[in-house]
Amino acid sequence: MLIFTLAAAMTFAMLIATAISLNEETQRVKLENRVARDTYPYRR
Repeated sequence: MLIFTLAAAMTFAMLIATAISLNEETQRVKLENRVARDTYPYRR
């Protein structure tokens, strides 16, 4: 029973870590797009 509890806790921790990582990646891409748009405003 203990092993299932540990496995569930580990799965939950990895889901939280994945969500945080995806959020950071999204923010980084948004910032890169904003910088590129400000640097080259007429480029498509």
